[in-house]
Amino acid sequence: MAVEHKFTFSHIGLYVEDLAKMKDFYTRVLGLAVTDEGELAVGDKNIPIVFLSGDPNEHHQIALAPGRPANASSASIINQISLRADSLGKLKAVVAHLRDEGLPHTDTVTHGNALSVYTRDPEGNRLELFIDLPWHVTQPRRDAFELSGSDEEIMARAEKHARAQPGFVPREVWRAEMARRMGLA
Repeated sequence: MAVEHKFTFSHIGLYVEDLAKMKDFYTRVLGLAVTDEGELAVGDKNIPIVFLSGDPNEHHQIALAPGRPANASSASIINQISLRADSLGKLKAVVAHLRDEGLPHTDTVTHGNALSVYTRDPEGNRLELFIDLPWHVTQPRRDAFELSGSDEEIMARAEKHARAQPGFVPREVWRAEMARRMGLA
């Protein structure tokens, strides 16, 4: 049975051996801009992440993070596949659909600039299903978040949370700065 959840491809996260070398390649050779970079606390470690994009409408098209084993094949470097929903209602509906299929989501978070649901496909590949929010905060950021309540209540909680984070600006302000950095403005 076909479902009405429609997602579009957004970005990919790569595990890398040499973060500095990869950042240099994607920026100097391919001309992508660094849109954010920093460390994310994961358990007892701080993991550096570099976000890159060539499109001011996309916070990142590629995310680079250490974690690629020296003997890894290309099949083992994918961190996640990220798919954008076109509405909060569709994101909430896919969570219910995952539950109905016996594939519960693993995490629901806010990144400040997006609400994301993380899950696994049947072969264990990590998927991020998300919606963009109308503002930007400094990345990386990952805070637990519940998709309970009306859409209006969820968006109000998300905005209150985002306004308390470093770098909060309306998405259009952030896009204009990225267009300038990318030489498009």
